Amino acid sequence: MAYIDFLSKIHKSTKRDYLERVCKHDKVECSERAVKFGYDYWDGDRSTGYGGYKYDGRWRTVAEEMVKHYGLGPESRILDVGCGKGFLLYDFTQVIPGCTVAGIDISGYAIENAKEEIKPFIQTANAAKLPFEDKSFDFVYSINVLHNLYIHDLWSALKEKERVCSGNSYLVVETYRNEREKVNLMYWQLTCRAFHTPEEWEWIFDQTGYKGDHSFITFE
Repeated sequence: MAYIDFLSKIHKSTKRDYLERVCKHDKVECSERAVKFGYDYWDGDRSTGYGGYKYDGRWRTVAEEMVKHYGLGPESRILDVGCGKGFLLYDFTQVIPGCTVAGIDISGYAIENAKEEIKPFIQTANAAKLPFEDKSFDFVYSINVLHNLYIHDLWSALKEKERVCSGNSYLVVETYRNEREKVNLMYWQLTCRAFHTPEEWEWIFDQTGYKGDHSFITFE
């Protein structure tokens, strides 16, 4: 298991006003709308989610770096656990034409409004119980998803990732390293259920038998 950062450039490209997040809006109401993972979360106002999650090609470089690092090719079977609208999966199909892709997401809205080219390969499902056979995929990844699960489902999701993976796996979760980052995370998050330090996350990985790679998102 290694720490590998594919996401910092994307994460740090967005400026965040943490105080506005909690002072300008009713944070409780915003979170109640966001956790439904419907229109408000994906395409509504920024206060309840992405503020409009449209394909803009930003994930292409992530796909390219993952392909290079993990040696993926046209024969590779790739699973996105928490695929949203399928943008990164689509970029994989462009970087390595012929690869087999699949994705699941808890949000029926995201699946229904996914990129048209990727819709046939994704479905609504829960990360805690993946609808795939053992060792079905060569590469399984999950980006900014698992911290949205309560601990019992998080535990199951990590075990499920291992179960369906026959090769490499990767995940990204939010964390905090000090009190400032903890407060910023709590100010900014809308859907988080698991608030852990890096050391706690690594302990959870060890206890669940997760053997894949990982990286963390922090709110400095």
